[in-house]
Amino acid sequence: MRILMVLAHPLEDSFAASVARAAKETLESRGNTVDLLDLYREGFEPCLSAAERVSYFSQRYDASEVAGWIGRLQAADGLMLVFPQWWFNFPAILKGFFDRVFAPGVAFDHDLAGGRIIPRLTNIKLFCALTTTGSPWWVVHLYMGNPVRRLLKRGIAAFCSKDVRFRMVSLHDMDRATEAKRKRHIERVRALMSRI
Repeated sequence: MRILMVLAHPLEDSFAASVARAAKETLESRGNTVDLLDLYREGFEPCLSAAERVSYFSQRYDASEVAGWIGRLQAADGLMLVFPQWWFNFPAILKGFFDRVFAPGVAFDHDLAGGRIIPRLTNIKLFCALTTTGSPWWVVHLYMGNPVRRLLKRGIAAFCSKDVRFRMVSLHDMDRATEAKRKRHIERVRALMSRI
């Protein structure tokens, strides 16, 4: 399987980078191909440009500034996101990746008659998120209703791809996680990757 792994963390020595490294190593050891897209290191600009916004509902979306990243997404069989949750949401750079790359004519088409969107990322069969959150499990799930999981699974994955396998693995209470807890999480990630 060819997997596009999108890393969204500003620090090169972050725990997210460690998770991405472990996932990539395990996937490649199982014969998968991993294209690591580190949004910060590649200088991805998250802000939707005026040309992109103007063309959003036109005949053709202006993807000229993000064509390289779109090509990498379209070449993948699986998409893996590695990121921290900040304020129960995506880092801004990852939200910008969705805004600019998951665009009309790329990730979906507008159904002008019914107002729905029609999935176009039929190449994506696996959609996986490896994430951390500073809040305890009960705050994320019981109080907040796990908004990131809902957005990814019910929104982005379901609207942009058909018959996609979705998986999300989170380390909760990251701000107080011991080294032992972090190591257990890395092993959990490796175990999941070994089954792909």
